Amino acid sequence: MLISIVAPCYDEEDVIERFHDQIQKVAEELLPLGHDMEFVYIDDGSRDRTLMVLERLAGLDKRVRYVSFSRNFGKEAALLAGLRNASGDCVVVMDADLQHPPELIKRMVELRAEGYDQVIARRTRTGDGMVRTLTARLYYRFVNRLMDVELVDGVGDFRLMSRRVVDAVLDLTEYNRFSKGLFAWVGFPATTFEYENAAREAGRTSWSFKGLLNYGLDGLLSFNNRPLRAALYLGMGLLLCAGLYTGWIVIAALVHGVQTPGYVTIITAVTGVAGVQMIMLGVIGEYTGRIYYEVKGRPHFLVKASNVERKADCPTDGRTKDLIP
Repeated sequence: MLISIVAPCYDEEDVIERFHDQIQKVAEELLPLGHDMEFVYIDDGSRDRTLMVLERLAGLDKRVRYVSFSRNFGKEAALLAGLRNASGDCVVVMDADLQHPPELIKRMVELRAEGYDQVIARRTRTGDGMVRTLTARLYYRFVNRLMDVELVDGVGDFRLMSRRVVDAVLDLTEYNRFSKGLFAWVGFPATTFEYENAAREAGRTSWSFKGLLNYGLDGLLSFNNRPLRAALYLGMGLLLCAGLYTGWIVIAALVHGVQTPGYVTIITAVTGVAGVQMIMLGVIGEYTGRIYYEVKGRPHFLVKASNVERKADCPTDGRTKDLIP
């Protein structure tokens, strides 16, 4: 069985060689069992010497394949590029910063032999702060009430997928991608095991609070239209409240006579309704913006350097044109 290791990289020059050394050790341990490996590195427009390191690794190890983007297109684009260029019977997706322990690949291969199409590594919250843990749990509890697929706290991109799962994911050609949801949406037999997340070997994380917030919103909006339905229900609720309030004013006027309305009540009502309207317009704008990007049909990424041979255009996705020089 050929196993493809897909590792997106962004400013990882300080750690990528150590990552490759550890992956090579795992490959040597699996080779006697009849498993070979290839290494697919995706340089997501790094600003440092990551591309130079990958070129050097490719010169030393013929199993190394790399694709370097013309700029930073984001992790979702890097994952897509990695899956497109992985030719293995199964694919392991993992980060190149060594927070995903390479030795767990052997465990994944063992579980794959039991017939699972997806073997998912779920990290525990050991070592996380109380605020981060609580926030994550509340987020997953909230989105799972709204989304059409179920997301599990601690489950990320670190997983092994069979070839049919990879092909199914590649058939999903939307521009606005949320891989964690796509992996759950395609289904197929899956199993999960837990591990403790390791600290970064070097460098700094590229995920800021703003980036995490946007990523969470992408997940919420990518797999359902319930926020739009919520806007409809909220509008109907506000209309009902306005009708009841109007009826109460009319009855009070008939019983007690006309009284001067309260200034504070009016201002509060107007401000509150205006705020709700702005939120709902923002939700509609998010969905409209996603339609806008889908209609444009732009490629998910552009490539400036690669040692991968150019692939034929995919008949189901015109976005694969002219990506690899």
